[in-house]
Formats: sequence, C-alpha cells, structure tokens
Amino acid sequence: MATTIQISEQLLKELKQKKIYDKESYEEIIWDLLEDSMELSEETKRHMEQSRKEIEQGKTASISEVKKKLGL
Repeated sequence: MATTIQISEQLLKELKQKKIYDKESYEEIIWDLLEDSMELSEETKRHMEQSRKEIEQGKTASISEVKKKLGL
C-alpha cells in the first residue's frame, strides 16, 4: 500500500541532492539512508567473525602479494 508523506522544501532539496541517478525514487534514497542504521543479519555477523579469526591467524595477504601471485 503506497502512502503520501509531507516533507519540507529543505528536506526535498536534500533528498534530491542524494540522488545517484535521475530516475532514482525517493523511496530508494530513504531505504539507502535507513540501511546504514539497520541491524546486521546473523549471517553477516558470522561472516565478520570468521574474517576476524582469519586475520588473527594470519590468513591474509597484502595487495602486493596478491598482485605478484596473479602476475600483475
């Protein structure tokens, strides 16, 4: 169900400035803004914890090491 909301001219101006492309909807802009404050999913939290463990175990490579391995 769609609804209409009232916003000030200043907020409208701010939202317009946040558009990445001309046809981006205000809903998309608002969702992008909200996403930054949303709770991480449990799956994402597990991946982050696994990454932390790999870093602690030294399972990392510098950019120069990766480039060398790839022959770049």
